[in-house]
Amino acid sequence: MDCLVAHPADVPTKDKERRNRNDTVDARKLARSLRNGELIALYVPERKALEDRSLVRMRMSMVKKQTRCKNQIKASLNFYGHTIPDELVKSHWSRNFINWLESLEFQGESGRQALQALLDELKHLRQSIAQLTGQIRTLAQQEPYRTKVRYLKSIPGISTFTAMVLLTEIVDINRFKGLDHLASFVGIVPGEDSSGEQERNTGISRRRNAYIRALLIESSWIAVKKDPALLMAFNKLTQRMPKNRAIVRIARKLLNRIRYVLRNQESYEPCVVS
Repeated sequence: MDCLVAHPADVPTKDKERRNRNDTVDARKLARSLRNGELIALYVPERKALEDRSLVRMRMSMVKKQTRCKNQIKASLNFYGHTIPDELVKSHWSRNFINWLESLEFQGESGRQALQALLDELKHLRQSIAQLTGQIRTLAQQEPYRTKVRYLKSIPGISTFTAMVLLTEIVDINRFKGLDHLASFVGIVPGEDSSGEQERNTGISRRRNAYIRALLIESSWIAVKKDPALLMAFNKLTQRMPKNRAIVRIARKLLNRIRYVLRNQESYEPCVVS
């Protein structure tokens, strides 16, 4: 039996069906949409691709937990009035900074134990991130990723980890009809809420692949420093818009380079013409 997975929010729904929901109403709604060809199937990767994606996403999740733990440590320092020494201000989370945190004195044992619990969590997260990073690098040297990672790394701003995020999230670049389709999947498209003569731009779309879009924006800031064509385009855009809006346009150009490299299976050659 052929199965189809659809986004629930994309299923056409009447107001009456939205206000009076039950299994019978939902079943009739899905049957009607399927008969009319209104359901758009989602892409479901193979089991191996999903497992590789889980590994990469787990590292990103651990990094977020590490950031939260660091913020909790800083908040604890501010709460108890501990000031970071000048020589350690620019070397946060170095070995010397951790040693300084462990040497702090509190009026009671409870305060020291609370801070030590956060430091133990930070050390555990660092170790987990290091292990996951090594496993991802090992995976990047295996097929079907090895060749594609090498091609992607030829693009300025793309590292091994960023390449693995792109490959595990996109999986098959040929499933996208064109750059607009890929940009819509990533979320590098403008949002709009217009009616009649009233036109309202809501900024960048809320629908996105959160894993790719965040890294793509970060990579774009690096790419504009290394790619002459992107630098020229960025400088031209900043003449008529803020930098944070201009970098989104650069991210779309960078995404176009990523698409070209994956579709043609060849390295990227920087040039002056954008």
